[in-house]
Amino acid sequence: MNVILFGATGMIGQGVLRECLQDPRVERVLVVGRTAVDAAAAGHPKLREIVRPDLTDLSGIEAELADYDACFFCLGVSSVGMKEDAYRRVTYDLTLSVARTLVAADPGLTFVYVSGQGTDSSEAGRSMWARVKGKTENDLLELVPDAYMFRPGFVQPMDGVVSKTRLYRIAYAITGPLIPLFRRLAPNAVNDNRQIGRAMIAVAESGSQTRVLSPREISARAAVPSSDTP
Repeated sequence: MNVILFGATGMIGQGVLRECLQDPRVERVLVVGRTAVDAAAAGHPKLREIVRPDLTDLSGIEAELADYDACFFCLGVSSVGMKEDAYRRVTYDLTLSVARTLVAADPGLTFVYVSGQGTDSSEAGRSMWARVKGKTENDLLELVPDAYMFRPGFVQPMDGVVSKTRLYRIAYAITGPLIPLFRRLAPNAVNDNRQIGRAMIAVAESGSQTRVLSPREISARAAVPSSDTP
């Protein structure tokens, strides 16, 4: 399969990119982002990059976005310290703008969106980030016939990946030694970025019985061998 990846420089996106480059099911990876990926990944023969300062405007490259089987959308920001209108612009407006462009280029595309555990599908709860994520999910599911929402739990970074968000880096530094214990006590509440990448590839290859995947379902899809049914 051929994959477009948004958010390849983030903590989750780095893990997804690594899995795509290593998995024989993935033949080509097009990374679209504001900044280039690190030098180690940049030289991989599967990888091609398009760097755009404004991802809400993909005009002029629509033809380059055709003939891909899936989009893995890992782009996102922390809501900490953000007002709702600013968070919505990045979380909802940008995501739907990209999805509309990709669907216009290829209506059969599989779109996998990284959301979050606790997302509010009713769009009416008190939590700002959860409402915005809920509307993003709902509108993606309506817009894209083959869309899947990933709601990971606590995400463990693997392979030396470090979050770009300072608050998250501090949290991981404090909780890091406890993650193995947490995974044993609550295995269905934790995913690592390897699992998320593998689960995305599996869903793009053979779908899923549910379009909104919990941490447990993400782990299950990550463990499914190539070409198995969900």
